[in-house]
Amino acid sequence: MVTPPEAPAAHPGAAAGALPLVRILDQEGRRTAEPRFEPYLRELSRQDLEQAYRQMLAVRRFDDEATALQRQGKLALWVPSKGQEAAQIGSGMAMRPTDYVFPSYREHALAMHRGVDLAQLLTVFRGVSGHGWVPEDHRFHLYSFVLASQIPHAVGYAMGQKLDGARDEATIVYFGDGSSTEGEAHESMVFAASYDAPVLFFVQNNRWAISVPFSTQSRLPLAERAAGYGFEGIRVDGNDLLGVYAVTAYALEKIRRGEGPVLIEAETYRLGAHTTADDPTKYRTREEEQEWGAKDPLVRLEWHLRAEGTPEEFFEQAEAQAREGARSIREAALAAPTPGLEEFFDRVYAEPNSLTAAEKAWFREYEAGFADAAADGEHEEER
Repeated sequence: MVTPPEAPAAHPGAAAGALPLVRILDQEGRRTAEPRFEPYLRELSRQDLEQAYRQMLAVRRFDDEATALQRQGKLALWVPSKGQEAAQIGSGMAMRPTDYVFPSYREHALAMHRGVDLAQLLTVFRGVSGHGWVPEDHRFHLYSFVLASQIPHAVGYAMGQKLDGARDEATIVYFGDGSSTEGEAHESMVFAASYDAPVLFFVQNNRWAISVPFSTQSRLPLAERAAGYGFEGIRVDGNDLLGVYAVTAYALEKIRRGEGPVLIEAETYRLGAHTTADDPTKYRTREEEQEWGAKDPLVRLEWHLRAEGTPEEFFEQAEAQAREGARSIREAALAAPTPGLEEFFDRVYAEPNSLTAAEKAWFREYEAGFADAAADGEHEEER
């Protein structure tokens, strides 16, 4: 493996002989030698990489638009994915349509890649929908806002796939370095190893669990934990689209052969805030942000495509399409109907429930009290 200049420094607690970092596109977009994973890249054409670039750019512009919507009071919250596009699109490209994905709450690029309407996704962050899309339609589960709760769900689903004999299917679950410290992550990996569940644990290590640095969270790369459970762990440069694609294709092939779970740690960086309620300048240095900004996965792929002969017109068209797409998504999200609060009582359970019916009646009476008070005030003014 050829290590490019300015490679990320080893973790201060990393022991000698730690898992190597897989990297195929270096920081300047040049191909490096990685013989073990090279065979998985043979099917990728330049057109495939150009399509990946379009998707990465489109979700970057969408992310900017969503952040602006939250600042304008149109969204209750927004969780940016800026800087993590290669980790998501690269792994998504290696999946089959029959695979099932369990995301956390930052997988916007992957949602788009799986065919989810991003305007529907925004309805969740507007607080007018509990989901926004039908998971079965895209084999892409609902977002999970409870830290790490999606991991045991994914392992249970994968165990069901195995019991059903679904050899053409795998489960992929996404979570961050912060979630890796939750008990659900550990318990899920124990079960996955015990039952050889066909599940890929995909960790997007973006270096920060809100304001807690990765150096506080773990003494070793997260991929090394896999050995303790008895399955393979792989570290990959998460800003390298080709590297992420190759290791994901390798892992899914191994999983489909019935060889049990795999853990991939994609080492990337959260270029923006944890959420729009966060201020990263309070805990990150400008020097760190500039260092990782120079490793932007979108810029890296652009340099590679230009070196491969992609013309300037392609990039201009991709930019125009991305901006128009973000504008259209904004308009569609704002035009989506806003349900009355009463409707949410009917969404708690699949069947009618006496408790929610009683609470709905109480709310209706409570809300009517404001109308009565307003009417009394009008009468008082008339007198």
